[in-house]
Amino acid sequence: MTEALHHLLDGLGLRATPEQLQALLTQLTKAHASPVQVLEQWAALERREREVRNLASRTKKASVGTTKPATDYDWNYPQSADEATYEDLLGLGFMTRKQNVLFRGPAGVGKTMLAKNLGLRALERGHTVVFANLSSALADLLRQESLPAVERRLRRYTAANLVILDELGYQPVDARAVDLLFQIVSREARTRVNDPHDELTLQGLGERVSRAACLVPLVDRFTENMIAFDIR
Repeated sequence: MTEALHHLLDGLGLRATPEQLQALLTQLTKAHASPVQVLEQWAALERREREVRNLASRTKKASVGTTKPATDYDWNYPQSADEATYEDLLGLGFMTRKQNVLFRGPAGVGKTMLAKNLGLRALERGHTVVFANLSSALADLLRQESLPAVERRLRRYTAANLVILDELGYQPVDARAVDLLFQIVSREARTRVNDPHDELTLQGLGERVSRAACLVPLVDRFTENMIAFDIR
């Protein structure tokens, strides 16, 4: 590939590297490919590279981090966990149906691992995802100094196709934080919440939060279309 051609292609914003294009052209030349075949293979290469970079960008923004694959989960360890239900969740039908998913169980049974794997599956399917520790997310929102700033920050959690909030009920939160949580849940119909406390139910959430006017609507909104995944 000549330097002039490289500059022309670079100006088009192509994602495939010069080395990839050169290797493709060499392969197609040896195969005596027609001009149409060259264009088809070139377009296919460019599409793959765009998909790879798009996935990398969405994964970075999602802040899911690292986790073991779902295939490594030991379904024989918990006394009660429905593998078939989780496999159904991996199909992401709950997103199409705009359902919330609540993981419940004691510490150490892999709730966060299973939650993150749903997020990774959604990323692979082309969705945008946000993963956040609930207390960190609320602290982030509470740090904003004006209503416009809060609104801008809220969009990080509400614009994504899938929101994963970890450690619901782990720490007490005040009324203003509950109001912000209501904003996230009410605007995002596909929110998943991971709950680390075996004994905590959404109906008992009031024991961990200060009195807030939106507490009852928050519980009602989240539970009206919810899948509860219990691990015992």
